This record gives sequence, C-alpha cells and structure tokens, in this order.
Amino acid sequence: MKTLVVAPQPFYSARGTPLSVYYRSLVMAEQGAEIDLLTYGSGKNVRIPGVRVIRVPRLKFLEPLPIGPSWSKLLLDVFMLVWTVGLLLRHRYKLVHAHEEAVFWCWLLRPVFRFRLIYDMHSSLPQQLENFRFTTSRLLIGVFSTLERICVKRANAVITICPSLTNYALQLGAKPDRVLLIENSLIDDIQLQDPAPTDAADPIHEPVDFGPGHPVILYAGTFEAYQGVDMLVEAFASVVRRRPDARLLLVGGTGKQVTKIRELVDSLALGGTCALTGHVPRANAIEYARSAQVLVSLRLHGNNTPLKVYELLASGRPMVATRVWAHTQVLDDSVCFLADPNAEAMAGSLLEALGDEAESARRVANALARFERDYARPVYEAKIRRLFEIVA
Repeated sequence: MKTLVVAPQPFYSARGTPLSVYYRSLVMAEQGAEIDLLTYGSGKNVRIPGVRVIRVPRLKFLEPLPIGPSWSKLLLDVFMLVWTVGLLLRHRYKLVHAHEEAVFWCWLLRPVFRFRLIYDMHSSLPQQLENFRFTTSRLLIGVFSTLERICVKRANAVITICPSLTNYALQLGAKPDRVLLIENSLIDDIQLQDPAPTDAADPIHEPVDFGPGHPVILYAGTFEAYQGVDMLVEAFASVVRRRPDARLLLVGGTGKQVTKIRELVDSLALGGTCALTGHVPRANAIEYARSAQVLVSLRLHGNNTPLKVYELLASGRPMVATRVWAHTQVLDDSVCFLADPNAEAMAGSLLEALGDEAESARRVANALARFERDYARPVYEAKIRRLFEIVA
C-alpha cells in the first residue's frame, strides 16, 4: 500500500527524537507498506528499510526547536503543507498517516486526493496550547478544539498512545471500531545512515563515572516544569542523608534548564553526589541506564504516558515513578515503586528501591513479564496489522 507519513517533528535530533514515528514507519513497512516519510529538515538521517525519508528545508536559525507548540514549528508547518501537496500531486497515495497537527491539513486535502486518513494522536492539541502556555486566546483554542473533533470523527482510523487518549477520542465522537491503542513501546536500536555526528546540536559528551561502590539513581528525559526534576533533587537531598553512598545522575535538559537545576543542587550542597550531563547521544543514555541501580520516571501531572515507561519496564532495573495518571494507567505497585509527586514521598520510594533488594527483584520480574505480555514487539506488530485491516 503506497503510504505518505506526515510527521511535523525534528526527526531524530538532539532536541527531539520522535521514536513513535520511526517505529510506526518501520513496522508498517515490514508489513508491506511502501512509505514516504515527510518530516522537518533538522535531525540525522536514519535507515528504515522500505521507507524513503523526505525533509522540508532546514531553517537553522529556528533551532533548537522547543518542545511543544511554538511559532518556529508553525513556520515549518507551512513548508510541511506545501510539500504535502506536492507529494500528493506527484504520487497516488492510498493512505496518509498524519501525526499530530498534520491531520488538520491532511483532512482538508483528503476530498481532493481521495486517500484514506490515519490520525496518529499523540496528545490533545488544544490541551498542548494551554499546557505549554502558547496562547490564552479562547478563540484560538476553540478553533483547535473544533478541528480536533472533526478530524477524530472523520479519520478512517485514530491511533492513540495511552488509555486516557483513547477515552478522550471516544468522548470527541470517534467510532469505537476505528480507534486503536498502539503504545510507543518498541525499543529496537535506531539505524543511522551516517554514524558520524551530523547535527550541530549534539554535544561532545564526557561520560560521568562516580566510581565503584555508589548505587546510581538515574533520571533521563526532559527538564520541563511538568516533569518535576527539582522535586527529585530535593528528594535526593533526603536520600543521601540516609544513604551517603547514593548518587544521582540527571541526563537531559537545555542549557538554561541545566543551569537552574545545578543552582538548586549547589544550594543543597549536593555537588559531590549529583551530576548533570545535559543532552547526550542516545547510546550514552542507554549505557547510563544499564549501569544505574534505580531508574526514575517523573511527571507532576498529565495524562499521556511517557514513552520511556516502556523502556524502563523492560530494563531489568527497579523503577520509581510518580503516582499520577500518566503513569498509573500503565504502572502499579507490583511492577515499580510509586510515589506521590512530592519530595518526601519520592525520597521514601527511592530509599525502598535502593534498600530492599528482594522486593526490587520481585517488581523487576513482574515488570519484565508485563512488558512481554502487553508491549513487546509481537504485540506491536499485531496492532499494526489490525490498523491496516481497519483502513482497508
């Protein structure tokens, strides 16, 4: 099936790695689809068998692109729209797979080019506008809400990435037999066309080594305010008083965000026990996870399950996560250590994960079993086959 994937994201870059786009395209191609993937110009070239990656012009003065809605992305989306039309004019696509806001212009183009439309719904776009404080205009948010509702109702299939989004899509009027939950749970290695660094945003990274005898607590991810990295640092200040041998490694964050957290680390006199790396290549982040004793997934609030949760389930390491709906729709106390989103509760869960080896081993075994049963590659492949059945 000739398929156009429209993904308005910085495809495999230091500031954004949309693995869901990569894995969706990879597995769809493995199932027989012939795919053209249209995406932003920034990022590295990846090798996806059966997939031709097409990029709009790269505008370096806009980089690094921020997480969430921005005027920079709006400008790039104008290019995405023009390139989408150009590709539709040159090729007879039977299927268009639109990620996030791309569904808006793809829905408008569908009557002209007569393709079937998949809406890959990673989040509620009106909620994104509010959560990232892009606008307070009720008119603009209302326009996005109306467009979202129309697209959910009229797409041939809607992919959601977590149960809360499934429920939301159904509330908007999506037909139940056309909504398919496909979690971002694949953890295959990414194949780069050029293994040498090609993105100027990639840092030159000197690995952090705390030395032997220090159990390492690792958080790797964004440092956005809704994550609560400052709360984790405050919790660690309590942990290290009970476990002076413990160490905290924080991976990720922009330069300004790292500076802000480092100031908090210094104010709590944690400089010798806590290290911050900023953004690192994915290979380094994987190595840190393999050597850590406890892995942390943070959210102070929100509904969308973080992609990293599935990697942590399969990691073979104890996981500590905040007890919010973004986590608990996938996790429970049998597979990880859940803590209320405050420093005191987080410190207690970290100490339990570090100190109770038997309980940690039991929850790790349960986590691995759940991943294999509900989220492993065969399960993902079966859902992609079901997706093709829905849009056939």
